[in-house]
Amino acid sequence: MAGLGPAPFAGMLLSDMGADVIRIDRKATGAGDAFENVKQANFVDRGRRSIALDLKTPEGVAAALELIAQSDAVLEASDPA
Repeated sequence: MAGLGPAPFAGMLLSDMGADVIRIDRKATGAGDAFENVKQANFVDRGRRSIALDLKTPEGVAAALELIAQSDAVLEASDPA
């Protein structure tokens, strides 16, 4: 799951060691979110794929659960607030 802090760094390290890392990003859902899916180049994003899902829809949740079911590990960067 996309986030800040140690989870993206851990994903980068796993990717550098040969793991197939897929990041689940938040999909823009409305006009106010037009730039939400625009990303700046970031060194911790190297070597991984990403998919943007709307986890507020049943289809997005189903797609995320399917990816998770096929995964060996899940990294989730929760917000401490």
